[in-house]
Amino acid sequence: MLRMISANLRHGRADPAALAELVMREEAALVAAQELGPRQADALAALLPHGKLEPTADGLGLGLALARPGRVERLVLPHRSALVAELAPEAWPGLGARIEVVNLHLSAPHTRIPWSWRDRRGQVAGLLAHLAAQPLPRVLVGDFNATPRWPAYRRLAAGLDDAAVIAAARRGAAPARTWGPHPRAPRLLRIDHALVDGLDVVELRVVPLAGSDHSAIVVDVAG
Repeated sequence: MLRMISANLRHGRADPAALAELVMREEAALVAAQELGPRQADALAALLPHGKLEPTADGLGLGLALARPGRVERLVLPHRSALVAELAPEAWPGLGARIEVVNLHLSAPHTRIPWSWRDRRGQVAGLLAHLAAQPLPRVLVGDFNATPRWPAYRRLAAGLDDAAVIAAARRGAAPARTWGPHPRAPRLLRIDHALVDGLDVVELRVVPLAGSDHSAIVVDVAG
């Protein structure tokens, strides 16, 4: 089983100590971070020494922190690129085959209008081309800035399984929302997602993260 966390870190303002505590408490082997800042990058690197962390101060920072070695490359997309990790069973005991984890942060539709809409279309198109060219078991995680009603989500989710829907159905509940207008606000929208192809969804939980307007998602998959 592989346990991962995906978290939007609110332009680097999420509490680094709370992030580190979450990683240790959940015993996560992989963290996909969006809006990664330098302080959160330092906290992640101290716990998960492999992968690629690209912190910035402008909200464009992205990172994939890994407990074990794995190849991580940048997938060039408009405005914000994605990060793609390939995990091999030789380095990751418990994996039955090579798997891919993609960390994505789609441009928000309400900023930089009209360029954000062009960027979103380009990001989705570029990612779909990558998925079609690389048929691997995979998890696509991150802040999509899109609820399940939005076209960007629907295009990305076509042919993939929504881990939150699967996990919530087992509990007889609706998937939990992940975003609110400020860190202490109720969560109003589900815009952070984990989409799975070729892997079994063991569990998905939404957990608070101090200092962020997003809750983190903790995802367990097996293959």
